[in-house]
Amino acid sequence: MTIDDVKIIELPKFLDVRGNLSFAEQFSQIPFEIQRVYWIYDVPGGEERGGHAFRENEEVIVSLSGAFDVIVDDGKNRKTVTLNRSYFGLYIPKGLWRSMDNFSTNSVALEFGSVKYDQGDYIRDYREFIKMKKDGIL
Repeated sequence: MTIDDVKIIELPKFLDVRGNLSFAEQFSQIPFEIQRVYWIYDVPGGEERGGHAFRENEEVIVSLSGAFDVIVDDGKNRKTVTLNRSYFGLYIPKGLWRSMDNFSTNSVALEFGSVKYDQGDYIRDYREFIKMKKDGIL
């Protein structure tokens, strides 16, 4: 996979004077079966999240509130995507390094994953990630 496989997914939105509504469904807006949902919040100023790649997990990240940057790296190229609208999701396939930073105050990142939590699925060492990409393992 390369950063060219990363894409913005526009989620349905229903505008209403009483408040707006968006949603996401597996195999519709989310291109996989959802096995895990988690969220990141109360990130202190200047902190970074992520900093890993997945062997198998695909994910879609949505900014429910506030804004943050997602940096995706395929070992050769990097792409930064700012998420700041709750009706956009960022699809990241497996095998790509990702990190998140520049969190605004009160931001909330919602993440949909294609596999249940498995510590063994994480690649947390960037040099190992580069080697795996070079060797064709990822």
